[in-house]
Amino acid sequence: MIINLQPVLENEFIRLQPLQQNDFERLYAVASDPLIWEQHPNKDRYKREVFQTYFEGAMESKGALLLIDKRSGEVAGSSRFYDYNETESSLLIGYTFIACKFWGRGYNPAMKTLMIDHAFQYVDKILFHIGAINLRSQIAIGRVGAVKQKEISVAYHGEPEKLNFEYLLEKEIWQQHKTNKAIRIS
Repeated sequence: MIINLQPVLENEFIRLQPLQQNDFERLYAVASDPLIWEQHPNKDRYKREVFQTYFEGAMESKGALLLIDKRSGEVAGSSRFYDYNETESSLLIGYTFIACKFWGRGYNPAMKTLMIDHAFQYVDKILFHIGAINLRSQIAIGRVGAVKQKEISVAYHGEPEKLNFEYLLEKEIWQQHKTNKAIRIS
């Protein structure tokens, strides 16, 4: 099955659109805040040269999305779909970051809901790789029903390997969470 890894997805207050090469400066303006990367395994991604490597990986992935606040038109962050496995009926979602000014205001749950709903049109399982020290993201992904499966070393594009936890979200669990209105990712 062919999956669109760069769809335009939106709701009443956010829009996800394909990341373009000319988005670098606007996205780096968000990513240059060291607080965003405080719990991330690659804490220096706020530095321009390190972020450049991250951005190159995003462009090469052909699954990166730019998060836009529809009210202000501001770039609020980014996420991506990657490593689609048709045989396993799985897809990864990750490389997500959001500007601090949007934290705790519903942007992450809105973005994840749009992305997860889109992905589950094509696959039965979604995986998330989350840094072993990124407690904020581990708690957030657990709120949607994702379960830690294993510990793995992940080498992000052009970066050294770091310990990550792999979380699994199955379609049935997601549907139960949506039915129960228990979706809260922050």
